[in-house]
Amino acid sequence: MKLTLGFSPCPNDTFIFDAMVHGRIDTEGLEFDYFLADVEQLNRKALASDIDITKMSIHAYAYAAQNYQILDSGSALGYRNGPLLISKRKISPNELIDARIAIPGKYTTANLLFSIAWPEAKNKTEYLFSDIERALLDDETDAGLIIHETRFTYQKNGLQKIADMGEYWEQLTGLPIPLGTIVINRNIPEEIALKVNRVLQRSLEYAFTDSLASYDFVASNAKEMDSTVMNNHIKLFVTEYSVSLGKNGKKAIHEMFRIACEKGIIPPLPERIFLTKD
Repeated sequence: MKLTLGFSPCPNDTFIFDAMVHGRIDTEGLEFDYFLADVEQLNRKALASDIDITKMSIHAYAYAAQNYQILDSGSALGYRNGPLLISKRKISPNELIDARIAIPGKYTTANLLFSIAWPEAKNKTEYLFSDIERALLDDETDAGLIIHETRFTYQKNGLQKIADMGEYWEQLTGLPIPLGTIVINRNIPEEIALKVNRVLQRSLEYAFTDSLASYDFVASNAKEMDSTVMNNHIKLFVTEYSVSLGKNGKKAIHEMFRIACEKGIIPPLPERIFLTKD
């Protein structure tokens, strides 16, 4: 059986999926027609229910939950790895209400966290995540939410941190921050979906066992080619929750949806959002 699969070119995703899409492991008869795209592009394809399996932002999932379930493996959750709010000059928290804010996509979890923290700040403009530093340096925007590799590069460009959205979330809840997840279309039979989850977990375990095997695939797709940055990126975003969400990972996702729903940021979700039982 061949399934369509989308994930981002970021090192954590290419690290996780390498063995799965390049035949390094037993795929239990499954084949994958895969493509790579920016996470906001993946979000929008999922919102159109236009793909079988995909990486997507936790925020975007709230709008696609009727058509997708969250797999137990592959998610990006953890501590001290949240989006950063940065600027060219010092900006006080009160100034953010009227400031021009660059966001890496309407449906990104970065935007969701910012909306929870600063609900009054409405002057937002969407940018490709890798263009936000340039927009700040060119004074197109006053502050920007950065994700992925740019978390490691902004300081060398003379930019400064205003707030760490991961720290905000951890102080608010004490839980790991849910950033992105892997979902599967509800039209896929459950036995196939469970098989996909096993294969994905096997791919991740292979990557941990032989980290050099995925190096070429990771390096060829990374926006930031420095090997130190790539390795730091993988260590930061591929965590124990990537292997299995577990009770704590699922609790973190439920809590993010609960808070966002109570604040009217997202719509109510179906009762069952996870492929495996809570």
